[in-house]
Amino acid sequence: MAHMRFHPHQQVRLLQGAVELFASVIAEIDASRYEVRLETYIFHFDSQGERLAQALVRAAKRGVAVYVVVDGVGTPTMPPSWVQGFSAAGVQWHRYSPVGYWSVFVPGQWRRLHRKLCVVDGVVAFCGGINVLDDFTDPNYGPLPSPRFDFAVQVRGLLAGEVQQAMEQFWARLDLVRQVEHRHWKQAGQLLTQAALPFAPVAGVAGPPVPGDGAWAALVLRDNLRHRSRIEQAYRKAIADARSEVLIASAYFVPGRKLRHALAHAAQRGVRVRVLLQGRYEYFMQYHGARTVYGALLDAGVEIYEYTGGFLHAKVAVVDQRWATVGSSNLDPLSLLLAREANVMVRDGPFAQQLRQRLLDALQSKAVRVDPASYAQRGPWQRSLDMLALAFMRVLLFITGSRY
Repeated sequence: MAHMRFHPHQQVRLLQGAVELFASVIAEIDASRYEVRLETYIFHFDSQGERLAQALVRAAKRGVAVYVVVDGVGTPTMPPSWVQGFSAAGVQWHRYSPVGYWSVFVPGQWRRLHRKLCVVDGVVAFCGGINVLDDFTDPNYGPLPSPRFDFAVQVRGLLAGEVQQAMEQFWARLDLVRQVEHRHWKQAGQLLTQAALPFAPVAGVAGPPVPGDGAWAALVLRDNLRHRSRIEQAYRKAIADARSEVLIASAYFVPGRKLRHALAHAAQRGVRVRVLLQGRYEYFMQYHGARTVYGALLDAGVEIYEYTGGFLHAKVAVVDQRWATVGSSNLDPLSLLLAREANVMVRDGPFAQQLRQRLLDALQSKAVRVDPASYAQRGPWQRSLDMLALAFMRVLLFITGSRY
């Protein structure tokens, strides 16, 4: 895959859950000297969110340039006290694509900022599926009895510079739109070149890396311009190259035809394919839509497990204990066709084995394996709900002009 640039000798660290992630993020922000950039779908001002917000304010007050982007659906409002606090400290922030009452009928409004990225001074970056949200809190369900199951990766090295470049360009595009809306033509003209340039990964090694010391890591983005299917392509390539094992955890899982075939073909040629999916009801479309693809995968020999230890929010995978990905992209059409997503691909045995062990622990102690016979015998009401969810998803894609 020529578009994927691996950087050698990257320091990578697996982080599980919001507590572990934001302890590291806040420590880096407090040590920042020049610039902090943060993008997230949800910025919830609970205990974790306030600690992070306070760190951003501290950095801005000592002269660090701080940029924050939140999604207009995931974060529809911010507390007035924090809006004032950010402004007073000099934190620059933007809400991506806010929605109104009629936005559901506007195809472009379904395209969301779902990636979770942070970069500090261009030398350390964070990428994963974890929102700025307490592990024991859910915006829809309130307090949770058990923590959300999710991961992020910290990368120190040249890849952080690539993350910074991507985030700078995205900010420039948002700023360009703002300047045009306010008819600030001179400022818009100054931003046009930076915003219009296609994102180009910084110098790295194209294609699969050769063995060597340290981790090899690549940033893979998904947007609606030049990177429409790159995360899915990276998954399909890794699955096609698998020799012994594919292990995937995905909160929302309705893979398209090519990805389903890749998983089925891997299982049929003797690769052990295990998929850990959401076992608790969260959203109608994603919960029931996922169950429409179970049959073909089970028939091919894919093992499907449903996570029952709480809410599964992870979007990770490990192949052959040497390739891994951690990011924000689910394996469903909302992520793979509509949202801005970011994943980090890692080629490193110790990192892949550490993530694999976390997933195996979850499979063995907090998940239930789907029995093919029981799935085939599910009742007509369950089948109807599953098909209705899939139909609704297809209507949504039709409205947005996407095919899956």
